[in-house]
Amino acid sequence: MLEVRDIEAGYGSSQVLFGVTLSIRQGEVVTLLGRNGMGKTTTVRAIMGLNRISAGEISFNNQPLGRVAPYRAARAGIGLVPEGRQIFPTLNVRENLIATAANHRRAREPWSLQRIYQLFPRLAEREQHLGSNLSGGEQQMLAIGRALMTNPLLLILDEATEGLAPLIREEIWRCLELLKQQGESILIIDKNLDALMRISDRHYIMEKGRIVHQGDIQLLRDDPDLKYRYLGV
Repeated sequence: MLEVRDIEAGYGSSQVLFGVTLSIRQGEVVTLLGRNGMGKTTTVRAIMGLNRISAGEISFNNQPLGRVAPYRAARAGIGLVPEGRQIFPTLNVRENLIATAANHRRAREPWSLQRIYQLFPRLAEREQHLGSNLSGGEQQMLAIGRALMTNPLLLILDEATEGLAPLIREEIWRCLELLKQQGESILIIDKNLDALMRISDRHYIMEKGRIVHQGDIQLLRDDPDLKYRYLGV
């Protein structure tokens, strides 16, 4: 599905990524791990076309993405829940959800307002509230719902539960587990290893702009030295 091969990217003259390679197969949940500042968000931005790559290739369902405009990545079927949520603060919940709604994948059961409200009942309760008046957890639910309304083939979450209260985090993880059961392909960046291990199939670990380890999630679960060396836990 997604193939990232030997990409290099950065900001201006500062190179951040050095030969990053990763892949995601249909129906997989893959996690991208690493300490802060190791290149995880830059990798996501490169996949979405928000950071142009200077070397390497990115393809999605055999379509080249490495040097296309960001809207092409969205139209190809990638839905992004960005770090910081980035919802529309002056639109209400309903307007946020329908603003970018699409069915590029022509899903048989496309995501609708009703399905999003079933997944996140709190959003139904807040339907007429402006984005700026929502709590952090509600904004994250809205950001996930907005991405799902594009009916993505691949959902990417950058810092899925960062800064959220424990109960809200658990609700987010519950919804992600449900999406996995429904066969969604997901790439997740997060620091909550216990939750990631419940739903992830494979992992990649980044350090200083490079992939330094990859494998199935059981390997990471059983190797405390690996977690301490690269993740500090």
